[in-house]
Amino acid sequence: MASRIEDYGLIGDRETAALIGRDGSIDWLCWPRFDSDAVFAALLGTPEHGRWLLAPAGTQAAVRRRYLDGALVLETAFRMPDGGLAVLTDFMPERGENSDVVRIIEGRQGRVPFRMELVLRFGYGADVPWVTRLPGDGGLRAVAGPDKVVLRTTAPLQGQGLRTVASFTVEAGQRIPFVLSHVPSHRPDPAPVDAGRALDETLAGWRAWSGRCRPAGGWTEAVRRSAITLRALAYRPTGGIVAAATTSLPEAIGGARNWDYRICWLRDATLTLLALLQAGYRDEAEAWRDWLLRATMGSPEQIQVMYGLSGERRLREWELGWLPGYGGSRPVRAGNAAHVQLQLDVFGELADAFHQGHRHGIPMPPEAWALQRALTAHLGQVWTQPDCGIWEVRSAPRHFTWSKVMAWAAVDRAVRGIEAFGLDGPLERWRDLRRRIHEDVCAHGYDERRGSFVQAYGAAELDASLLLLPAVGFLPPEDPRIRGTIAAVERELIEDGLVRRYRSESAPDGLGGGEGAFLACSFWLADAYAMTGRREEAVALFDRLLGLRNELGLLSEEYDPRARRMLGNFPQAFSHTALVRTAYALCTDDAEAARRHGAGAEAQAGPMKKKARPSIA
Repeated sequence: MASRIEDYGLIGDRETAALIGRDGSIDWLCWPRFDSDAVFAALLGTPEHGRWLLAPAGTQAAVRRRYLDGALVLETAFRMPDGGLAVLTDFMPERGENSDVVRIIEGRQGRVPFRMELVLRFGYGADVPWVTRLPGDGGLRAVAGPDKVVLRTTAPLQGQGLRTVASFTVEAGQRIPFVLSHVPSHRPDPAPVDAGRALDETLAGWRAWSGRCRPAGGWTEAVRRSAITLRALAYRPTGGIVAAATTSLPEAIGGARNWDYRICWLRDATLTLLALLQAGYRDEAEAWRDWLLRATMGSPEQIQVMYGLSGERRLREWELGWLPGYGGSRPVRAGNAAHVQLQLDVFGELADAFHQGHRHGIPMPPEAWALQRALTAHLGQVWTQPDCGIWEVRSAPRHFTWSKVMAWAAVDRAVRGIEAFGLDGPLERWRDLRRRIHEDVCAHGYDERRGSFVQAYGAAELDASLLLLPAVGFLPPEDPRIRGTIAAVERELIEDGLVRRYRSESAPDGLGGGEGAFLACSFWLADAYAMTGRREEAVALFDRLLGLRNELGLLSEEYDPRARRMLGNFPQAFSHTALVRTAYALCTDDAEAARRHGAGAEAQAGPMKKKARPSIA
């Protein structure tokens, strides 16, 4: 199996990203985009499926890693038993004509022997390229179909069993650069890269950006690193933000819950936009809002759960049968079949993102309100339908409580658009629709016997998404139904101090096997604590979650508290967005500000009604 998920660091050029293990091996890199085929796929297989190793030869070295301050530049220090010290610096410069991975070995003390092993396998580890020498500089050219990769270095290279290797020694004060460049195979070879100059420019660019991060008290550095990670996951040409840099890292080792997250989810819309705004990054927030608008324009009946980096709609899911999967977790998937599901919550996420952008001064183009009006009108016709819910179950659709709440939020934000900004629309009709949805949820999504909202109408199971009800303004935090729901989540969904999405072993989701604790849900519980006056518990939980990050400040999707290891795709934008949101909620002593931090909506206190005859068949 590849390294533990938490043993990886991330580098990227804001169009793709690579994962580098503590052992100095790049085990994952898709070129030229986040969602392209991987050229290094050892993460989901073996070294034979592609990797790039740079590490001390022979004896075991002590390893320490860090990101250089304020930048997406990874430094790995190797301390040898004889006192020798060498540092490996990894980064990807902001892309010009080509995409480059730059690796610099620098001797700091003594003499350290190194080895390099480059295994290029295009097509997710399936395709062996044709390799030739570059004339003049001793570098290599590897071509397979549409892809070409060029390696340049001063180290001596040689071929060995369908791989390229090198053995060399670095002395104190010596630097040995390696530059791997990708270009379409029909284009000329890329020009050489000055590694030292590229490092200086990359550091300066990232530091200029990260230096604008708004302070978050004692959590400022954690927020800054999460903001850098979110920026690294944003596709620069379009502003779309992928959910993670990987596919098919499992939610349980050996299980089948392995999904492709190199896709942009509407589910993340509002939380991501508000996190960027809170951190002080208005340009990125506006680019994300603009991506949301472009991706979803079209017939309201055809709105999707997720889209590709440029708004692509056909995200066919298929299996990569030749890859054994991380820790034997099969199948390995590319694409995501959930894009064809009906998920009513996305209407609310999109409407709230538009609304919050408008509230925070991001200009709202006329077509955005026209689209929102059309979506609200369509929602009025379909909100009574069952759907697949926020967690994209692959069982029969159900009337998920959170989906209905977000249908309410979509109409609520449309109403507020008219009330607050003077936009044109059928105000009274939408007010009535908002009221009817609210009453329906309170009647059928709330279990009076348990004193809590439940996952779906008539269900017994809970769902962590219910922790967000006060954040979106559905009910005020002091409402006994909210407090009862928080208490029920504490009783039934917390495992070893962390929150599960739902009990996958009992909730019908159409999937076998288990999963870890979903990290974003634990941040939501901290938010709920803050909004209900339980600040000390909120801070304690938040600090524990910070302690689950790896030494580089990165989080995956899930965590196994018993095995004490990360699970799921990595690094996960949803986890880092939740971290940023909770930090800013807790760094203020203003309880009302903490209450507002979720969606900025005024909570609607609906009456506690006994269940009437169901209004949904």
